[in-house]
Amino acid sequence: MPDPVVSLTDTRLSLAGNAGPVDILKGISLDVARGETLGLVGPSGSGKSSLLMLMGGLERATGGRVEVLGQDLTAMNEDALARFRRHHMGVVFQSFHLIPTMTALENVATPLELAGADDAFDRAQAELAAVGLAARAGHYPSQLSGGEQQRVALARAAAPRPEVFLADEPTGNLDGVNGGAIMDLLFGLRDRHGSTLILVTHAPELASRCDRVIELVDGRLATDAQRTAAE
Repeated sequence: MPDPVVSLTDTRLSLAGNAGPVDILKGISLDVARGETLGLVGPSGSGKSSLLMLMGGLERATGGRVEVLGQDLTAMNEDALARFRRHHMGVVFQSFHLIPTMTALENVATPLELAGADDAFDRAQAELAAVGLAARAGHYPSQLSGGEQQRVALARAAAPRPEVFLADEPTGNLDGVNGGAIMDLLFGLRDRHGSTLILVTHAPELASRCDRVIELVDGRLATDAQRTAAE
């Protein structure tokens, strides 16, 4: 694969537990191409969200290497990782993580302001319009439905025009109708910005729309887990 956008090499993650270290990811090697849509699936506790967090520099690998856009995330400190995400990545979570004291418009504009954009509020308004919320720009999160809050979160993630879009169970807290609408918006934003999209999901209908689907089992890619079991 020429110049993958995301490249993991024997990536491992161990976290401290009451009985000692717990191995969450056990040697993941994976490349993701520019413009690809990759779905991460698997049972609860298999390491899907942890893998996504490593790709976003929100969790630090305890072994191996994580490269995004040619940059080694494992060599960056927290400030450098934050700057890298601000300029290159958009992240959407299952729980919307909106700032409750800010309007929808202010929530979307905040990352643009932090990045020094002169037109932060104009771009934020355009992104809210793209997700069908132009008329709700002045509303606070408590005044919005769950589906509307996730739309604001999508607009916020898309506003910096990220090269890599990460989504962790973006439809997990929504009913079927709202979940379907968010799926359409997610792929529409990906197409509009030309981003690489990597998402964690339990929803078969969302995974089926991805270019490629990878299953995790017990902290390994399914093919690796099957090979280890056979040995």
